[in-house]
Amino acid sequence: MTMQVTSMMKRFGETEVLRGIDLNVRDGELIALLGPSGSGKTTLLKIIAGLDWPDAGSLSVDGEDWLRVRAQDRRTGFVFQHYALFPHMKVRDNIAFGLNVMPKDRRPPAAKIAAKVDELLQFLQIAHLGGRYPAELSGGQRQRVALGRALAIGPKVLLLDEPFGALDAAIRRDLRRWLRDVHDKTGTTTIFVTHDQEEAFELADRVVVMGAGRIEQVGTADEIFDHPASPFVARFLGATVELPVILRAGRAEAPGLDASMLERRALPDGFATLFLRPAEIDLQRDDASPFRIRQITSTGALRRVMLDGTGIVLEAELPRQRGADPLKVGDHVRLRPDAGRIFPGAARKAPPAPIPLKKETHR
Repeated sequence: MTMQVTSMMKRFGETEVLRGIDLNVRDGELIALLGPSGSGKTTLLKIIAGLDWPDAGSLSVDGEDWLRVRAQDRRTGFVFQHYALFPHMKVRDNIAFGLNVMPKDRRPPAAKIAAKVDELLQFLQIAHLGGRYPAELSGGQRQRVALGRALAIGPKVLLLDEPFGALDAAIRRDLRRWLRDVHDKTGTTTIFVTHDQEEAFELADRVVVMGAGRIEQVGTADEIFDHPASPFVARFLGATVELPVILRAGRAEAPGLDASMLERRALPDGFATLFLRPAEIDLQRDDASPFRIRQITSTGALRRVMLDGTGIVLEAELPRQRGADPLKVGDHVRLRPDAGRIFPGAARKAPPAPIPLKKETHR
């Protein structure tokens, strides 16, 4: 199954929830819609399921206009965050529900329905739970039942809305691996919504980063993490240090910054912002640097170092055992990042004049 979303718009009152969404989903692909609350992820998922309607745009599945197809005829399997199981039905009956309510001309015989339920109970590793009620199950077990119910109808596309959001961290990790295994074995085209970066990156073939009703970037986990396409994506993925810089010949310059480990960028000279993750910043003593250590805390494995200088406050994370001569509160340090993302024209204010770097010697 292939899907194409084109120029999709959706508004609730004065709020634009989707602002021209264009997305292609490949056959058998597992796609994550990743973004903060209010970015439009769930609204897009509901439109695909037929539970909501766009104000403009198109939705095509295998060349068919799905906006002309009723929700009950789209054969989508939908898994909700809070399971939405029928409490008065046992596990077997919950899984069989979608098959039992099919129109008579499409409904399988009772024996085939029972066989399908047995197959799914085994496949989902919950065969011993078939006779229980949802209230007798753990959260992880309920989510497996919800997935079984969605898979029973042989969906064209499987849609999951924050499927593990109600579970604790350890169970979420186990179910993520399990869901990826289920996807690989079934080959069902799957789209799931999450605000959890780790979940999206571990599970998905491609990640769609959404913000304020727009798609900011589409790519693999490595592509998005290493090369965010916009300041929004950089911030969302943990680049919480924003350092005003000046670009000269593709190199970022600012007082207290040693950018020699960063690749030169083919960008125009001028004001810009260097986005850094705290773990990407190494610190070296430098009495001439404007950055001064104001606080050091330990998490056991890491030292979190708070710095101030040039009118900004920032944080670096260092391995606790690094170096025999640890840094101290009050030390002046130079920032030496080993990775970073630069966006020209994004500086919120012009930085002070940069300290000239030593000229490189070419042989």
